[in-house]
Amino acid sequence: MRLRALLLALCLATPIFGTPVFAVQPDEILSDPALEARARDLSQGLRCLVCRNENIDDSNAELARDLRLLVRERLVAGDSDQEALDFIVARYGEYVLLNPTSGGANLILWIAGPAMLLGGLGLAAVYLRRRRSASDAGTAKLTPEEQARLNEILND
Repeated sequence: MRLRALLLALCLATPIFGTPVFAVQPDEILSDPALEARARDLSQGLRCLVCRNENIDDSNAELARDLRLLVRERLVAGDSDQEALDFIVARYGEYVLLNPTSGGANLILWIAGPAMLLGGLGLAAVYLRRRRSASDAGTAKLTPEEQARLNEILND
């Protein structure tokens, strides 16, 4: 009975402390701890192309495994972190990066959101200003005949 309670407590505590199992297989882990740490750092910033917004370290997809092995292969070959990333980006495109660069063609995407917000605020300001001036012009005085007719309607 105590074992069941302990297992239940561990299962309930897992979401609090994080998942104990990652997708990296034991046969993928490098024997050099420094290289393995660099590989883990790099793979945290690489997107699984199958799972979308999941990094390749946490993904169980075959393509993610291939990318993990490729990262480790490039590091063992003597590439720096940036060279390994450049190799993978050259092969799979910038979409493979979880945090894409903010230069080149991506600059349009980085600027588009704030530009649309400012444009929308400008349009709203113009609309409100025109509406205010239109309502001021629409409050002309009633003619004496119109005022008499309105009083008739209200009194009835």
